[in-house]
Amino acid sequence: MDWLIYGANGYAGQLIAEQAIKLGLSPVLAGRNTQAIIPLAQALQLKSRVFSLDSETDILQNLLGVQVVLNCAGPFVRTATPMMEACMRAGAHYFDITGEISVFEEAQRFNVRAQEAGVVICPGIGFDVIPTDCAALLLKQALPNAIELALGFEADTELSPGTAKTVVENLGKGGQVRKNGHIIRVPFAHAVRSIDFGNGLKTAMSIPWGDVSSAFHTTQIPNITVYIASSYMAVWILKAINLAGPLLHSQFLKDSLIRRIEKKVKGPDWTTLQTLRTYIWGEARDTEGKTAVVRFTTPNGYVLTVHGALTIVNSFLQGRKESGTWTPAKLMGANFVSTLPGVTTPLVTIT
Repeated sequence: MDWLIYGANGYAGQLIAEQAIKLGLSPVLAGRNTQAIIPLAQALQLKSRVFSLDSETDILQNLLGVQVVLNCAGPFVRTATPMMEACMRAGAHYFDITGEISVFEEAQRFNVRAQEAGVVICPGIGFDVIPTDCAALLLKQALPNAIELALGFEADTELSPGTAKTVVENLGKGGQVRKNGHIIRVPFAHAVRSIDFGNGLKTAMSIPWGDVSSAFHTTQIPNITVYIASSYMAVWILKAINLAGPLLHSQFLKDSLIRRIEKKVKGPDWTTLQTLRTYIWGEARDTEGKTAVVRFTTPNGYVLTVHGALTIVNSFLQGRKESGTWTPAKLMGANFVSTLPGVTTPLVTIT
């Protein structure tokens, strides 16, 4: 049985394919761009399949003999649903590296169908959202009665083309948080606070990160906000962008920005990635007023994505049998992140 990387010619997809070879794995490289996929597969001496996601018939034909699909083609709001649908029909496990809230929520709708099909659907098996999902579960284990959860990270890196396009795709949607169990829309930079991610106090602002969905399904904590370390300037720019809401819904504007990204944004090289660290932080509060905080560091997000995705995919290539919709921490355990290369041991403190 084969396994397939869709969007293999993208920044993250290519990094994963190259590392897979080093681990003795042989993915099929797939995507819709013949001029990109075929030369890449030839260079890496791997099999290839070229198809779009416009027709389920075409997808199913190209999933024949495929045991596992790793979707690396963003924006995932456009690619995840048709591939998840096809995987359930084809009997293939589905994974991706999204951080998009809507994709996590869509995946939850497929839980029963995935169980009936005998396959796993698990979005977010990269930096989005392995570290923060594991942090959420560690905090839930420390405070079983937690009712509030804040997660966040401090990172210093350039964006890949796929991540940049995802940001553009979500312009106009504003921020999102979970309140009393429900996802609600809020303005960009809705919440601003000072956080010590493990590198000193930093200004941080709320962002619509995937954990607003995934951490709830991992922990059932009803109130969730996700933060990123930022500058005061970035906070005020985003607050100003809130005033341009109607303009940011323009598909013409989004398509124009995406075309520009495809031409201009290349993503950091592997050497640069190896020098960067990311600080992960989480905080939970329970019904008795207790607070638990967790901190740890990881390699750069793209490096963690490569190692995390390949570890999970390989476990299913080796014969794991779960089915249904999962989050990374529920699937692999709260301590999974600390088993990945370059991740420090999470430290949980309770006050």
